[in-house]
Amino acid sequence: MQKVQGIGGFFFRAKDPERLTKWYQDHLGINPAPTNMEMAPWMTGPGVTVFSPFGADTDYFSADKSFMLNFRVVDLDAMISQLKSAGIEISHESEMDGIGRFARIHDPEGNAIELWEPVP
Repeated sequence: MQKVQGIGGFFFRAKDPERLTKWYQDHLGINPAPTNMEMAPWMTGPGVTVFSPFGADTDYFSADKSFMLNFRVVDLDAMISQLKSAGIEISHESEMDGIGRFARIHDPEGNAIELWEPVP
């Protein structure tokens, strides 16, 4: 059986795509999708990717959203400090034994973003 090799992209609707693209680049270091051969795409580091549908009644993230992004980070404390310095609110800080540490932010359009520092 053939299997996919990883996520090739994540595409979603936005009220202001240009502003949101800039926000993700400025605060999370995600390069915009290339529009020519000179632009560098966002390259992810090696590591775990979790693909997990949640029940429609989950309270893990907002009921009015159908997805939540989860990004791996190397140093959650440094990332939180960087985001706070930019005026971005941090919530839902937690730790799961054997899994890692988590914190949540929201992009300017209210999409939940979970930051995850996996256990080494």
